[in-house]
Parts: sequence; C-alpha cells; structure tokens
Amino acid sequence: MATNQPQGSPAPLTLIENARVFTPVPGEHSALLLAGGQIVWMGRDPGDIRLPCPVERLDAAGRWLIPGLVDPLAHIIGGGGEGGFGFRTPELYADEAIRAGVTTLVAALGTDSITRNLPQLLGKVRELQAAGLSAYMYTGSYHLPAKTLSGSVEQDLMLLPDIIGVGEIAISDHRSSMPSHQALAETVAQARVGGLLAGKQGVALFHLGDGREGLTPLRRLVEQTDLPRRQLYPTHCNRSRPLLQEAIAWGRDGGYIDFTASTLPQLLDDGELDAAEALALCLRQGVAPDRISFSSDANASLPRFDAEGRLLGLEAGRIDSIWQQAVLAMTREGLSPEQVLPVVTRNPADILGLGRKGRLAVGQDADLLLVDPDTLNITATFAMGRRLWHRPDPD
Repeated sequence: MATNQPQGSPAPLTLIENARVFTPVPGEHSALLLAGGQIVWMGRDPGDIRLPCPVERLDAAGRWLIPGLVDPLAHIIGGGGEGGFGFRTPELYADEAIRAGVTTLVAALGTDSITRNLPQLLGKVRELQAAGLSAYMYTGSYHLPAKTLSGSVEQDLMLLPDIIGVGEIAISDHRSSMPSHQALAETVAQARVGGLLAGKQGVALFHLGDGREGLTPLRRLVEQTDLPRRQLYPTHCNRSRPLLQEAIAWGRDGGYIDFTASTLPQLLDDGELDAAEALALCLRQGVAPDRISFSSDANASLPRFDAEGRLLGLEAGRIDSIWQQAVLAMTREGLSPEQVLPVVTRNPADILGLGRKGRLAVGQDADLLLVDPDTLNITATFAMGRRLWHRPDPD
C-alpha cells in the first residue's frame, strides 16, 4: 500500500550520528542516513559513505534514536457530546502530534457520527498529511450499520487509500447500537474482503465498554465464523480489572489487545488501570509481546457515568499520553526499552498492516525520534525524513 507523502520539496539528505539506535529493539548501529523520505543506510562508521552531494549532519550526542510512534486510535476532529453540545471536545492540531512523537496515526469517529462525519474526518486526515504526518482513518463509527463514504465498507477500503479498516465499533457499552452477532460478522467480513482486494489489513477496531458481555461478542465471532482472529482489534482493554483479565485470556489465545493511554485520576479511582500497569500485568501473565499496543484516544471524550448511566463528568484524551505511558512502563513498572518500545511502534504498525512504519531498517519510512536517555523526553521528531520539530537547546 502506498505511504502518504508529505507535500513540498524533497527532504534533504540527513546523516544522524552518535546515536543509541533502537529498531525498536537495541541494535548494533549508531548512525542512519535519510534520503527521499526513507532510511537508505545504517551503520557505525559514516566515513564509509561517499556521496556526490552535500549532507546535513546531525550529532545525536548519545541520545536514543527510536521509530516514530504509531497511534492506532485518535479522534482528530474531536468527540464527546454525551453531556450535550457543551461537552464537545476540540480537534487535534498537527503540532500536538509532532511534539508528542506521533508520526503515524489512524483517526475514527466516536459516539457522535451525526454532527461529526466521515467527510470531515477525511478532510482532517489530509490536513495532517499536508503537515508531514502519515495519517489514515477507519470508515464507520460506534454504530451499525456502518456509515460509509462510498456506500459500502468494501468500496471505502478499495477506493480510498486513506481508509485502512472499520471502526471504532462499540460493543458491551450502553452507547452502542446493541449490534447483533450477525451484524458484527457481516461488518468484519466486509472489512476483510475490502482489505484483501485493496492489499490492506482491513481490521475491525472495537470499542469495549464496561458492559456485562465484555469480550464475549468477539469470542463468538471467532467460534462461530471463519473470520480470522487477527481481523479483530479491541481497544480500551484496561477499562477495568475484570475486562483486563478477559483481554489477557484473549491475548494468550493469539488475539490483539490495545490499551488506552489517556486516563484520568477519577477513572483510575473507579477501577481503570493505566496502560503501563496493564502492559506489565499482560507480560507477566504470558501474553505474547507482539499482541499488545497502546493508543492515545486523543481528543475523545473521557466520560464518567454512574450506575444508571448518568453523566458525572467528561474530559478529553491527549495524544502525548502514549509516550507518557511508555515512560511509566520503563520507569515505574521496571520494563526494559525492548519490552516497551515495540508496543508503541512496531506492534500497532504490524496489526494495522502498515509495513513501512514502526521500525528502523533500510528501506523503511524515515519516521524517527531522538530521546534524551536521562529524562526520556523527546527532543526531535522526524517524519518521512524531515525534521518537523526539535526541542530548543537550553540557554
């Protein structure tokens, strides 16, 4: 599948030296050469390079060099509305993603698919592409039958390169359309066929609420149809400890698990786990590391409801939460970089079928971050070979 290309003149040749490279696992390289939006050379001794044109040289001074973050769920035109029009959340701006280290993201509608719609979402996706990011989207929304741009899920996937799946379909949630097993099976099958015909993964992203069925609708799809488990991508699996235990069993059976990085103290008090703790628990209980991802749920509403479904309060998700939770996993939870970095880079790229994303290797898209090894702060963001942002040096 073709990768989104940022607009403007070609990125210059850039040589990054003296870095500690994570590919996302620790590698033997310390230098990368970027050209034409790709990584064209990796090694240890840049003196081996002979080029007939000038090269911009950047001394990483021992900083970590890691792949750009891949966010499988962001509500880039905002979400919310569960408390009325005064509770609508704002749009995401490109510089917010860039400063947060997110170089690839996938956008979705949420509860409101009436005043926020797919044409608006597609326009915003292309706005982010024009800013230099790799942006994609899901067709559909919380509710079934799926709303589409072309008239069907299959056509959206086949005809629009920006669309890579369907979702976020709400299940086990009082805000869902209470879809039947048949409706879910038909929608996932449509995404799978459209994906096959377009050379895409065609995943179905599922919003998991705190309803009594939990992951049962997805288990039923696996048990009662021929749909592959890899087409099913449940998110918000850290919403509660009981749901996490279901997700751990699902992951041990080979399913994918996505943890929402955005959370609030009030939600943690109500039983939600943050993504860092959920990751540590999954790894300790035997879930394969390549089954797990983090998403930001950026600019979505984070509502709190009482036992009767009345809204108690609402705030918005943040795109910088992905790296914040990755840092917590390495510091507070004691996980190694090689355990954590794939969860926010390679894993979501592989799950979504974005083969040129999420890893550092010759021929891959040149999406990468520089990270201060002492503070774990992101100090520079490159997307498609362009340095889009860097943290100013202190005076």
